[in-house]
Amino acid sequence: MVKKVLMKGNEIIAQAAIEAGCKLFFGYPITPSTEIIEYLAKHLPKAGGTVLQAEDEIGAISMCYGAAATGARVMTASSSPGISLKQEGLSYCAAAELPVVVVNVNRTGPGLGGLGPMQSDYFQSTKGGGHGDYRLLVLAPSKAQELYDLTMEAFDLADKYRNPVLLLTDGFLGQMMEPVELKPKPASPEFDRSWIVNGAKGRKKRIIASYALSNEVGEAINLHWEAKYKELKEKEQRWEEFYAGDADYLIVSYGTTARIAKSVVLNARRKGIKLGLIRPITLWPFPEKAFLPYKEKIKGAVTVELNTGQMIEDVKLALECKVPVHLYRRLGGMLPTEDEILAFVEKTFCPGLEEV
Repeated sequence: MVKKVLMKGNEIIAQAAIEAGCKLFFGYPITPSTEIIEYLAKHLPKAGGTVLQAEDEIGAISMCYGAAATGARVMTASSSPGISLKQEGLSYCAAAELPVVVVNVNRTGPGLGGLGPMQSDYFQSTKGGGHGDYRLLVLAPSKAQELYDLTMEAFDLADKYRNPVLLLTDGFLGQMMEPVELKPKPASPEFDRSWIVNGAKGRKKRIIASYALSNEVGEAINLHWEAKYKELKEKEQRWEEFYAGDADYLIVSYGTTARIAKSVVLNARRKGIKLGLIRPITLWPFPEKAFLPYKEKIKGAVTVELNTGQMIEDVKLALECKVPVHLYRRLGGMLPTEDEILAFVEKTFCPGLEEV
């Protein structure tokens, strides 16, 4: 049965985790993500699950490692400084190929920062914030329904690829209230469980570890991971296009700023500017395929980001530096307005038009 309700973003994520069969949540409260652990503490036990407030973020991700090794669906959530503390554990989870779902409700930084929305954890999320050659599959919802749908899907993707999956939101998305359709999750495919640690009586022991005692073994393991990430990159690129087909110029943005960018596109079209939007839904793998039709036809692009310019590097690479790519950004928790972004587009690509 599908029902439409008004919920806060963080609570939507928590409810979706329950619907997806999450049985264990380990976390530590930090604004603006705290409603996730609060909601789950109230509702997950009713669904047969357990919530444990760890002593700190390092303890929480370590508990996720152990729980995921048993085959349980497990999740943790935090905000920027807390996610920083989890980085070593995330590297271990990726190396041990453990399906853990992680939520980062991005706040401002660096350091302790503030509580406003930012997108300054893009590098940390997509380039691997911990040590070693590993990747997280990174999903970037932009609206309430995607908070719900992508959270549920994150658990299937984690199981399918035996890899941590990161849901990257921000303080605006986490705190806003929007209508969302709550619907039963379709049955998950049957995933391989031959690797889980569940007792060795009558069979050979299974050992989950990430340490290679020889360079030859170490190289073989790294080549295995590399092949998996190549498969992920080929199969899981996701994006949305908005008035991009005939565009002369593109805005590239994700999450909260992409919501604003859609209005910018419509306002630009009313003024005769053929502006379109590409919204990455997967930040890793970055949707390079989305840009293939536009490398030779657009005149320029603008990334709209809540940072000093991070995703812009991937956009330039996707466009192979064949067209100019500019940055419009706001910082410290400030959100750009439609008029600000459109004025920047006009000044950059249509000088003189903004004065008309």
